[in-house]
Amino acid sequence: MKLINLKLSNFKGIRKFELRTDGKDVSIMGDNASGKTTIFDSFTWLLFGKDSLNRSDFEIKTLGSDGKPEHGLEHTVEAVMELEDGSQIALKKVYAEKWTKKRGSATAEFSGHTTDHYIDGVPVKKSEYDAKIAEIADENIFRLLTDPRYFNEIMHWTDRRKLLLEVCGDVSDEEVISSQKALNALKDILGNRTIEQQRKIIQARLTEINKELQKIPVRIDEVKLGLPNIDDITNEKELPNDIAKLREQLRVKQEELAQARAGGAIAEKTKELRMVEGKIMDLRIKYRQTLDEKIADKRKTLSKFQGQRSEIKALTDSYNRNIKYRTSEISVLEERIKVLRNAWHIENDMGFEFRQDETCPTCGQPLPQEQLLAAKEKALEQFNKAKAEKLESINAEGKQLAARKASLENEVKFLRETMDKMTEELTDLEKQEASLKSEINAILQGSQPVESTPEYIQLSQQQKSIQEEIQRLQADNSVVVAGIQNEINELSSAIAALEQAQARIEARKNSLKRIEDLKAEERRLAAEYEELEQQLYLTEEFIRTKVRLLEDKINGEFRMARFKLFDVQVNGALAECCETTYNGVPYSNLNNGARLNIGLDIINTLSEHYNFSPPVWLDNAESVTNILPTKGQQIRLIVSAQDKKLRVELGEREALREVV
Repeated sequence: MKLINLKLSNFKGIRKFELRTDGKDVSIMGDNASGKTTIFDSFTWLLFGKDSLNRSDFEIKTLGSDGKPEHGLEHTVEAVMELEDGSQIALKKVYAEKWTKKRGSATAEFSGHTTDHYIDGVPVKKSEYDAKIAEIADENIFRLLTDPRYFNEIMHWTDRRKLLLEVCGDVSDEEVISSQKALNALKDILGNRTIEQQRKIIQARLTEINKELQKIPVRIDEVKLGLPNIDDITNEKELPNDIAKLREQLRVKQEELAQARAGGAIAEKTKELRMVEGKIMDLRIKYRQTLDEKIADKRKTLSKFQGQRSEIKALTDSYNRNIKYRTSEISVLEERIKVLRNAWHIENDMGFEFRQDETCPTCGQPLPQEQLLAAKEKALEQFNKAKAEKLESINAEGKQLAARKASLENEVKFLRETMDKMTEELTDLEKQEASLKSEINAILQGSQPVESTPEYIQLSQQQKSIQEEIQRLQADNSVVVAGIQNEINELSSAIAALEQAQARIEARKNSLKRIEDLKAEERRLAAEYEELEQQLYLTEEFIRTKVRLLEDKINGEFRMARFKLFDVQVNGALAECCETTYNGVPYSNLNNGARLNIGLDIINTLSEHYNFSPPVWLDNAESVTNILPTKGQQIRLIVSAQDKKLRVELGEREALREVV
């Protein structure tokens, strides 16, 4: 795309100006504030309604000597451009004030602004105009290819990075791993995870392990502080025997105590109590048996249904396995039939080729023609016979396989039909089971509790009365019982002391074992930590390798510009970035000339990618000694103190035009 002609009328500070380029490179020279940037602004406003700094809200009107906009003027920009296909298009925008005279008023009042749009001299709506511009060029791409500053100074670094990857292509993980033998171990480590996911897993686990390792010494110290003191225990090995002897003595005393408490009357009452308790138990059993008899038939039927359901479930599982087996065999047969069909076509399409030496191998004389014809006919006959036999063999095998396939399909059909019937049976059985369970629950819930029967209540009262009598008799035997009880208490205290000593010994053993377990866990975690650090190193090496490959790949697409896509952080990790450099110097530290040429270098590569070359506007072009050539037309804005009015120079050496 080339700019052929550009006209301005009352646009910002320029009253009237015409830039005739005829599609050639052009230099516009002038002193500061003479209107060079205004020309660039007019061009971007004509296309996108914004100035060269991408601002839609800027002053278009021409200002008077008082610094206020002059009223009643039309602000016009029009241009003729040659498109990529060689055709030309004329665009025009007119920005004007709108004055309205209200009814009954003698004077008109300012009521806003209007913007009129024209394509090839024809008035059009704004939507039609914008649509036509969109056909010519996407605004973002246009600005990217028009302004050398846009990529490095206006675009966000994330967008720059995304664009570079889009233009030059990314580097896959497989390519990175294949580039360095040491990274092969990552294949098994990663599995289906990405490098980023694996690093997060490793770092999370390292943090977890580090926390655990920090806790273990504290836990060991806690266990050591809690170790029971057993210095006072001198008979550790004899403790079990001593405890056993005391427990036997305690058992004997407990029997004496039972006899003392029982006495004659107590024994009789105890016997009577056992009889009553037995009657209560019999009553409970009888009551339960009666209830069981009511629901026995239903439970029997329920068990029968459950058995039938289990049998049907087993059969359906077996049928499912058979269906899967036969379906698999059908697939194999179909693949074999397909192979045979291809083999038949290959064999059927094979033509006869006759190769025969026409001279006698013995004497070297030409063979008779009739002999050659006979040999050819014999060879043809043998070829046709072999071909027919081969085709017949393939057909026979195909028919056999097809018959087997049909048989298997019939079997599968039968099995599925049978399974459908069994599924219906299973559903019916489940319904009957649910109904029986509801009936059983209704019987159980509707039955009277045994505890509310008169017989049970009478027996319970009798039991309570006997228990009270036994308690009264036992109180009378309290003196004898108290003496034996004292001996039992002493024996119990002695046993408790020995058991306490034994518990301290066991607790100390468990604590020492816990310490050893913690030390083993510490060694295991340390080994795992070391292994994970090695894995983390491999991932970092992967990232460093990918950085190198990716930057080499992207930088290879540019003549001057180089790109830094990753930053090394304090902890050694890599963070994504996108910084343009030239000869190792960051873009932000370059002089204006180098920045301009770097921008042109980027435009050249992007123009090839998008297959689009709009005019390139070079502001402050005087800062560059040797401007990098571009495919697109160059419009150079040059600060020239001696040129108080804008001066235009076409090409290398063209006649100068002075703004009127």
